[in-house]
Amino acid sequence: MATDPRNPGDTYLSFWREYHMSTLTTLRPNGTPHVVAVGVTYDPEQGLARVITNRHSRKVANVLAAGEEGAKVAVCQVDKGRWATLEGVARIRTEPEVVADAVDRYAARYGRTPAPNPDRVVIEIALTRAMGRA
Repeated sequence: MATDPRNPGDTYLSFWREYHMSTLTTLRPNGTPHVVAVGVTYDPEQGLARVITNRHSRKVANVLAAGEEGAKVAVCQVDKGRWATLEGVARIRTEPEVVADAVDRYAARYGRTPAPNPDRVVIEIALTRAMGRA
């Protein structure tokens, strides 16, 4: 069921605040999907989802390969019969304040602060679609 990513409703948003790992799907330059497990934070007020990761990862390379327009991506989480997917356009953010904010959001959702990593970046997803059964 489709929902507005900026106004998802309480049940949908509550599901995204629970502790669940997600998958991030990016496209390799040859068009094949690359799917990996990630932690995701969802910010409907700004219409963003965020994934913190290492700048040398395949997912970052895939987003960068898409160019200035950004990469079309999806993040999805599942818990038994409940599921939720967020789709949008991803770009890589490296500004220290953006990375620090994303780390704080990750810590709030997952209950732990990741170890410092000078190669950390943020995959910031400008949301275009949300769907699910939460």
